[in-house]
Amino acid sequence: MPDWPGPDELDQPHREPTPLEKNQALVEWLEYQLRQVRGRIRELEVQEAQERRRREQARAEMSWKIQPQRSNATALLHRGNCTLYPARVGFINREDAMVALAEPDIHPCEICRPETGLTSA
Repeated sequence: MPDWPGPDELDQPHREPTPLEKNQALVEWLEYQLRQVRGRIRELEVQEAQERRRREQARAEMSWKIQPQRSNATALLHRGNCTLYPARVGFINREDAMVALAEPDIHPCEICRPETGLTSA
């Protein structure tokens, strides 16, 4: 595609772009549009990932998890977001956590205090 007209070309009469020039301009515009759309897709992917992390965090805060018994240590009940036992799967609901806490071989975590979320409701 030709560059902008120079000073000596300004005095020349206007001419229609050739079909080749029109199609080259169209390709440049479409490539620009494609870059814009790809950028927007990247933004939306980031937003979606952030929203997914927020949902997972909210779910963890409303859940509990059991750390299995190891050797001679007892099993522990944790809040879903307790970092002492960072399991991201195996969440249990409130009712199951209440049953687990009633078991003699499962104790509440002394850091996240999961029983506080079970007794108030």
